[in-house]
Amino acid sequence: MSERHALAHASGPAPAPAPVIEAWSLERFAGRLLEWSGAASSAALTLAFGLVHEAQRRGEPAVWIGGLASGFYPPDVAAAGIDLAAFPVIRTQDALSAARAADLVLRSGAFALVVLDLGADPRFPIPVLTRLAGLAHRHRAALLCLTVKDDAHPSIGALVSLRARVARVGREDGRLRVEARVLKDKRRGPGWRYEEVFRGPDGLR
Repeated sequence: MSERHALAHASGPAPAPAPVIEAWSLERFAGRLLEWSGAASSAALTLAFGLVHEAQRRGEPAVWIGGLASGFYPPDVAAAGIDLAAFPVIRTQDALSAARAADLVLRSGAFALVVLDLGADPRFPIPVLTRLAGLAHRHRAALLCLTVKDDAHPSIGALVSLRARVARVGREDGRLRVEARVLKDKRRGPGWRYEEVFRGPDGLR
């Protein structure tokens, strides 16, 4: 379980939290190519599984695609409310193979959320990203790419609709606070941030 808040990035007093449906939800990300970046110990996985949980609550399929060295801790995922039996995981050799798998998955039109766990410095030819972004838009699927990098490194491509830097920003009363700072958002504009306080297991990275 978690508490969600969307906060504008501005000086002075913090504004009132925006409704979650307007800030950070599967519906908001439908049809978009997303990139969430962070250090190796970032909380990008934690926020990603928030979307997986939302998809499953809505009865919408989600799939995880990642390399042999990437992954997550299944007991924590299950404890956070994810039905692992209804959550397919595809293992690939490299980022390009993961992109090809995502292409096939998106073409099926069956998945509301496709997560690509890409690791550090993934490289894609422009036609590959163009095709993936087009398929996500056509089937109204959220295509979420998780990468390990800092803000100085460029995005995986210009077709990314929203890029966020995700990190843990504190711990209080046994709860974990996660923040996503939006560096690029083609619909709303950059410079805003989102926070979520998790009450459940925090071993998701």
